[in-house]
Amino acid sequence: MYLRNVIYKMLLGCYMVVALCLVCSCSDNVDIQQSYPFTVETMPVPKKLKVGETAEIRCQLKRDGRYLPTTYEIRYFQPDGAGSLKMSDGTVLLPNDLYPLPGETFRLYYTSASTDQQTIDVYFQDSFGTLQQLTFSFNNDNNKEEQQQ
Repeated sequence: MYLRNVIYKMLLGCYMVVALCLVCSCSDNVDIQQSYPFTVETMPVPKKLKVGETAEIRCQLKRDGRYLPTTYEIRYFQPDGAGSLKMSDGTVLLPNDLYPLPGETFRLYYTSASTDQQTIDVYFQDSFGTLQQLTFSFNNDNNKEEQQQ
């Protein structure tokens, strides 16, 4: 009888340890990944522009994952030359101002206003602060157009 009582207490102790481990391992905090890496891919753009000529920059936002409330914004700087950048809806972007991206596929239009080399740095940022940068450089196209006969 004594042995039965000892075995009973040992099994009861083991059950209590297992139950305690199970209760402690449960957590109401579920880890949900919110910030995913992303890139912005573009089609090739011309390397030379005449003053007043516009280059179309076709862009595609590629996300590694989706978290519904994530938003994306764009801003740009122009360290060299002069020109203007606008979105396909006609919004002219001002340097260093943030603008929401219209979608995952969008177009930007850069219009040259300089005979010097021009460079624009375009930054894409998500609502978690992740940044991607693209740099575009344009040289002046000073070739004379052939006159039609």
